[in-house]
Amino acid sequence: MVRYHLKIEYDGRPYVGWQRQEKGMSVQQSIEEAVIQFSGEPASLFVAGRTDKGVHALYQSAHLDLTKDWSIDRVRDALNAKLRPHPISILSAEIVDEEFHARFSAKERAYMYRITNRRSPLTVDRGLSWWVPVPLDLEPMRDATEVLLGKHDFSTFRATACQANSPVKTLDQLDVTWEGQEIRIYTRARSFLYHQVRNIVGSLKMVGSGKWTKDDLKKALGAKDRRAGGPTVPADGLYLTNVVY
Repeated sequence: MVRYHLKIEYDGRPYVGWQRQEKGMSVQQSIEEAVIQFSGEPASLFVAGRTDKGVHALYQSAHLDLTKDWSIDRVRDALNAKLRPHPISILSAEIVDEEFHARFSAKERAYMYRITNRRSPLTVDRGLSWWVPVPLDLEPMRDATEVLLGKHDFSTFRATACQANSPVKTLDQLDVTWEGQEIRIYTRARSFLYHQVRNIVGSLKMVGSGKWTKDDLKKALGAKDRRAGGPTVPADGLYLTNVVY
């Protein structure tokens, strides 16, 4: 068997998420069907991090095993050919040793969240960014991020459906930037809880709109209770941007 590591980009709007589900087409199913079409053999994809319905990826990481030793260019190009017209692109393929695992070998995952902060509604970016027509103050949002950096019990920002063994995570990066008409929030950690990023963004939006202060965010974190946190923001603006090995 030969193990291939794939780097993948996709628009999450048409899909029920990364993982195969009975209720609709997933990114995983789309790629696995393309693998069968080009190679003639079934293969299971193992992913660095499962994304939800509507979440996008600029760099998703997955691996699969095939019996034949295909060239990496052939794997990339054949999969892209079979994936048309799906909004999924195999950016690269490489052969790795059998010790490599897309999920368990990953040391870090990075996400970006896009907020379009303007009065006029979205057109070309609809479904690709979260539209917030109420003005947000960037500086209090930036200042509040330090509350969440480092190792904490993130129960306040954990979805009730989260299956992680522990709510304790270490947030290595949480930056808020202004780019054109967009606020972009960049975050990085070894792993995240279910909906953790979207719930953090919802709480930072509360700070930016003046409804919360930095102390309010600190109290919410200390409550260790999802009901104390801000809202879960839409999946539209969330992008997986990198996986580090």
